[in-house]
Amino acid sequence: MAGSYKVDFKSLKQRVGIDDVAYSLGYRLDKRAGVGRYVELVLGDQHSRRDTIVICNHRNKEAQTYFRRDGGAGDVITFIRENLSSFNVAGRSEWAKIANVLAKFANMPEVSCEDKVYTRKTASQTEFDINRFEIKRVSADTLPYLFAKRGFNLDTLNAFKEHICFIKDKMNDRFNGYNIGFPYSRSADGNIEGFEIRGATGFKGKAAGTNSNSAAWLADIKGGRESVDHLYFFESAFDAMAFYQINKPRISHQNMAFVSLGGTFSDMQVKNAIKQFPNATLHDCFDNDLMGRIYGIRLAAIADRKDLTIVKSPHSYSLKFKDKEFVIPDDKLNLTEYYRISGGSYIVKNSKAPQSYKDWNDFVLGRKSDVSIPVSKYERDRNLSELRAAGRKV
Repeated sequence: MAGSYKVDFKSLKQRVGIDDVAYSLGYRLDKRAGVGRYVELVLGDQHSRRDTIVICNHRNKEAQTYFRRDGGAGDVITFIRENLSSFNVAGRSEWAKIANVLAKFANMPEVSCEDKVYTRKTASQTEFDINRFEIKRVSADTLPYLFAKRGFNLDTLNAFKEHICFIKDKMNDRFNGYNIGFPYSRSADGNIEGFEIRGATGFKGKAAGTNSNSAAWLADIKGGRESVDHLYFFESAFDAMAFYQINKPRISHQNMAFVSLGGTFSDMQVKNAIKQFPNATLHDCFDNDLMGRIYGIRLAAIADRKDLTIVKSPHSYSLKFKDKEFVIPDDKLNLTEYYRISGGSYIVKNSKAPQSYKDWNDFVLGRKSDVSIPVSKYERDRNLSELRAAGRKV
């Protein structure tokens, strides 16, 4: 039974390789790079590589490690942690969710507790140290390649430049260049507690030791803490920039701030962000996939101060409140359904990307996805209105 099974990360690593996880996420083998002691796995096609990882010891699952040439390295647990938002698992902590991903790949029961020895050891090795990084300010005189590749313009970069930097990891002996860093903090003017990182060859991740439990990327575009009247929540800082660029004509009058959770979701991240901007209307701008819809529901429950537990079943989810429970099919799970069953106060507004796009950055790039979500007439009308306001042809 799940309640009696305790995870042992070391044992699970013997059964689950980095390649197993990567293939499930859509990576493919790049045969042109050779198949020997090292293999390269690529996400995306040859014209638009979103990520490339090099796997060492690929024939031995337990010994497998990976690295990227512009930063990022680790074992299968590190790789799962980087991509945790892509897996549909529950857990009381980030480590419990990782354990359940491993258990799923190993065809073992879900677990109720994580490997305390492993997590303590890992935590002690990865405390965030800002002195590990060389940091440069972003100049908005010219548009760096990665921002242009993502479809952004100079006006957008100028709007966010105070909340972006270039960082070099002095302890990374595989890559001696700079990546883009989005600083994490618990308050808009607080100390840096980590970075959400993006690299030119598709690398994405977080700096070692980043506080993903209570800190997030907070970008106050204008207005100041007390006067911010709209607070937008995203899974990545790139999505926030994309949303701003597309919707600027419609929202330019607002005193706005943006939050990126970096692909994870912690209640404390959200609560701290709301605390920083107490007078703001909240907006769900998370991805259109299943996990993004769950994030929107969790955001609304926190805003409503409702005690909500979400439990996964094979083809549905149970939303458990203090005194009642509702079973919702996967394809019906969204913010509108949450408000219908919960009697919530509609504090959170649905500001997701149009339905045929996974997220706002894909919308800027014109990159449609196969995400298919049933929507109400209200949501269809909202999406059409936003498309027209953004000036794109429907």
